[in-house]
Amino acid sequence: MNKLSKSFYQRDNVVQIAKDLLGKYLFTNLGDGITSGIITETEAYCGITDKASHAYGNLRTARTEIMYMDGGVAYVYLCYGIHSLFNIVTNKIDIPHAVLIRGIKPVDGIEIMLKRSKKTDISKLNGIGPGNVSKLLNIHFSQSGESLFDNKIWLEDRGLKIPPFKIIAAPRVGVDYADEDAFLPYRFRFTEF
Repeated sequence: MNKLSKSFYQRDNVVQIAKDLLGKYLFTNLGDGITSGIITETEAYCGITDKASHAYGNLRTARTEIMYMDGGVAYVYLCYGIHSLFNIVTNKIDIPHAVLIRGIKPVDGIEIMLKRSKKTDISKLNGIGPGNVSKLLNIHFSQSGESLFDNKIWLEDRGLKIPPFKIIAAPRVGVDYADEDAFLPYRFRFTEF
């Protein structure tokens, strides 16, 4: 097991961290067994200066306070009252950077993920979209604030390196309200699978 270190999350460049998370393995052990997926898509959010961030303008609420913690914790929020969206808090305490995990390729616990998604065919197992990521890995908004260093939710580096020329950068999804920041190329993905 090669869990990502605290120093990985506590770097100051959230855009670089979002790129570096591609190819890492996201694991959960939440109730019915271990499941994992290779991270294939991410979005970076640059805290108080980023109009697309929940912490823009230094906004501090009960929900966003987790973003101000030391890097290496989960920030999970409920979207549209339906989907739990999993983010990784980065940087140091009081700098509310985060990376949304938008896509995974399922790896471990396929049978468990099929059951969670009410599917029977592995070819129909869809880890694309942040709501699907949380559904497959059984991540719930009640896990917001969980450490990524215990054995419930964690990330591993298994040596899969994504060459920079294979990473596609594009604007983030669903942040039209963010004016000019909506056009920042802070969404990263690779499509090798």
